[in-house]
Amino acid sequence: MMTDIDLVYLWVDGNDPKWIEKRNACIGKPSGREENCEGRYAEHEELKYSLRSVEKYAPWIRKIFIVTDNQTPKWLDTSNPRVQIVDHTEIMPAECLPCFNSTVVQHCLHNIPSLAEHFLLADDDMYLNRPVRPETFFAEDSLPIIRLNRRIFRRSYYFWKMKVRHHPLRNYVQKIHNSALLVERKYGIYYTGKPHHNMDAYLKSTYQYTRELFDKEISATLHNHVRSSDDLQRSLYSYVALAEGRAHLLYVGRHTSFTLHIHKNGCYKQLKKYDPMFLCMEDSQYASDNDRQRATAFISKLFPDKSTLEK
Repeated sequence: MMTDIDLVYLWVDGNDPKWIEKRNACIGKPSGREENCEGRYAEHEELKYSLRSVEKYAPWIRKIFIVTDNQTPKWLDTSNPRVQIVDHTEIMPAECLPCFNSTVVQHCLHNIPSLAEHFLLADDDMYLNRPVRPETFFAEDSLPIIRLNRRIFRRSYYFWKMKVRHHPLRNYVQKIHNSALLVERKYGIYYTGKPHHNMDAYLKSTYQYTRELFDKEISATLHNHVRSSDDLQRSLYSYVALAEGRAHLLYVGRHTSFTLHIHKNGCYKQLKKYDPMFLCMEDSQYASDNDRQRATAFISKLFPDKSTLEK
């Protein structure tokens, strides 16, 4: 079994006045839409609590890379050798910048200097809720385990919604569909499984291979400074890994991977019921500041102990 597994986070401090000024000048103020809403950038120290969960339940992680736009969490102990800030300018082409589209940032992660061959990727609102081991993410043959939610009739539903009802797909859903269609054109397989929207495993070599394989299609989206309906979601890398036989597919349910929509009161009861291994506390255009304060209070109680990565 491999010994070096890194963890990559995408993080932004949406409360930073300099960052706000740069965003407003480039893409305008938050619109309330899914692709450019306040919840897309809101900062309530989610990353701090995610790191606490990782140190508690996955202490074997070698190094943690935090990809940011010229920002550093105020509470982070940057002198700790286990953590490294990676600026967008270090890994992204100039035409991408400034970038307020996490989908585009994800297409450049293989450029992180010294990133291990085996790595995990998480958003800052994703947490571990139980102990995990390297074998949780990588099988005995060292290939990643791809966790998807089973959606057998996903493609038929999309056809019905778009062609029959003439309703567009949500931005996030459309991006996944774009990725699945691209893989189908290359390999003849449409993966109906939907990403479980929690911490994922990758091989850097397969990531690089996929980036080169679909260079034309990916490069065409790199100028999307804000989320766009023609983006290619990071599920592209998972679908290619599966099609190439470079990964193992595992369908999961809420007992394993749970997304808590912070604006829905009932989700907190469901979380207690399912007690999942992976947890995402998802903000959105539907959430209010009160919802965010409640989510922060909840997660701070779940992980009250400081990690060694904090000052």
